[in-house]
Amino acid sequence: MKSVKEFSRSVLNKKWFEIGIVIVILINSFLIGVETYIVTSGIILTQHIILGIFTIEILLRFIARDSIKAFSRSGWNNFDLFLVLISYVPENIFEGGSTIMILRILRIFRVLRLLRTSDEIKLIIAVLSKSLSALFYNGVFFFIFLYLFAIIGTTLFRLPNYNQLNAEEKEKYTELLAIAPHSPECSPDPYGTLGESMFTLFRALTGEDWTDLRYNLLEAEKVGFIHTPPLLITAFHVLWFILAAFLLLNLVVGAIVNNYQVIMEENREKKKREEKGELI
Repeated sequence: MKSVKEFSRSVLNKKWFEIGIVIVILINSFLIGVETYIVTSGIILTQHIILGIFTIEILLRFIARDSIKAFSRSGWNNFDLFLVLISYVPENIFEGGSTIMILRILRIFRVLRLLRTSDEIKLIIAVLSKSLSALFYNGVFFFIFLYLFAIIGTTLFRLPNYNQLNAEEKEKYTELLAIAPHSPECSPDPYGTLGESMFTLFRALTGEDWTDLRYNLLEAEKVGFIHTPPLLITAFHVLWFILAAFLLLNLVVGAIVNNYQVIMEENREKKKREEKGELI
């Protein structure tokens, strides 16, 4: 007669159980989206049943564990356990609307259970996890250059404060905005402050209106609101786009690809060891 642990392990290893859980996760994710349009008693009942299935699954994994330490060291186990426990917290115990909103958002994260439905997706997550250290230092490297270029941009391209201009200069400023409006028109001077300059450069990195920035500054130089030569205006924006879009982003891609190869090699070695163990 099988023990409870052996029974749990046998159920978890069944293909039909794995497929069934994937189907339940897909239904759950679909219903979470439907709930943004309509909530019915049928949907609520189905979600309660799904929560019960998730609870049974996590209990089976806990019973089938090698040890409590081994169970808790698994990031997937901790993630699933957190989502199950948070789903049992009743909303009516909170009075603050913001607390209820946070609770609902946390429950929506059940959609992320889709990430464990495929070995390929798990591989991608493992690669990203292994790349976090490299991505952090790449981010620091990127921020240094972003900060440097933002200071240069603010120094060279900041337009004058409209409230400090005389009547003639205000009229000229209005004419400039008519010819070369900010993009979008409701936005402030792209290089008016250090923070705005950093956001402007980040926007340019995405390819959004970065050429308009140059053309607008050329018009500002013509009317005398900035005193930076057109060649320097062009060189600044082209250099930033080349540096950010090609060099810095390629560093990120390179780090991920390198760790992908490392993970694949580790998986191949692991399979070889398992095959040798079975042969022995």
